[in-house]
Amino acid sequence: MKVAHGSWWELVGAARPAAPGGRWSRTSEGWVVRVTGYAYGGGDARGDGRGATGPGAEARDLAPRELRVLVAVGRERGFSAAAVALGMTQSAVSHSVRGSERKLGAVLFERGRTGATPTPAGERALGYARRVLRLLEVMAAEVRATKADAPAGPLRIAAFRSAALHLLPRALGRLAERHPEVVPEVRIVREVGRGTAGEVLDGRADLGIATLGTTSPVPPELVGGVLLEEGYALVHPAGHPAPRTLPLIDWTENCTSYTREWWAGQEWLPPATVEAEDDGAVLSMVGTGFGMAVMPELSLVGAPPSVRITDLGPERPTRSVGYVTTPELASSPAVRALIRELRAVAG
Repeated sequence: MKVAHGSWWELVGAARPAAPGGRWSRTSEGWVVRVTGYAYGGGDARGDGRGATGPGAEARDLAPRELRVLVAVGRERGFSAAAVALGMTQSAVSHSVRGSERKLGAVLFERGRTGATPTPAGERALGYARRVLRLLEVMAAEVRATKADAPAGPLRIAAFRSAALHLLPRALGRLAERHPEVVPEVRIVREVGRGTAGEVLDGRADLGIATLGTTSPVPPELVGGVLLEEGYALVHPAGHPAPRTLPLIDWTENCTSYTREWWAGQEWLPPATVEAEDDGAVLSMVGTGFGMAVMPELSLVGAPPSVRITDLGPERPTRSVGYVTTPELASSPAVRALIRELRAVAG
């Protein structure tokens, strides 16, 4: 058999085969050859008969402690700060990072006077590192569960603001009643750019509540599904005689391709002249008579009486709200339990 140990490989056999360039020694297990390199002989640590060759072939030997060092350096943006956070020396952190870079065959951080910045390869590596470490936590929580397949442990959720305020609380309430051993951790993330799906891809969340559609499909590395379809409505000050003459108020999350095509075909809808920070600020500005807005249904839950909501008809724009998670966490009892509750409250 072949056993990986750092950059050395040991090939153990009952008889001593020829091994040019290798150094053999006799052990109780048979003859052992130690050769510097990736793999030699008729197999490797995978046991599939394929030699581990080429840059990054030692990546399978990365240990959890090495992944934790990478994550700490990425989080702290520096070797010294990461060393303090981990209770290690700076030289030990630097040595660990160099070892990880050698095993992966790529430079993970740009070193400079201001600290350490992840390279594009480093950003990808950090995402995988967080996800691997999270799987170890999930494994421990599920093994310690009081009964098999019982959801337990921390559950990290990323959600955009209106979903976090008006969809997620009901689902979490039901989850707590049925599975009190699950501990939700919720982060509100702006649905801009990579949004909540990016948080899941980067290993910062187990499940993200995201806006889905043809212009923002589920990333190929993730799995997910639609929870609900919500329509947009015209929102304007209550009692205003001509609300469509008011300035249009918008916010960054709302200025996406979900509604742009529809907006472009509405002659009565002027370009947005005011941009607010979030949908809550938009509602407040509309309520004070400052302007009108076109907003999705979740953002209008609990709208104040100073605001009137007018249906835009059957041709109104809509958007899909769904969930995304990683393939490896999709089978986790806690993630599956939350998806069930989300579907129940959204249906």
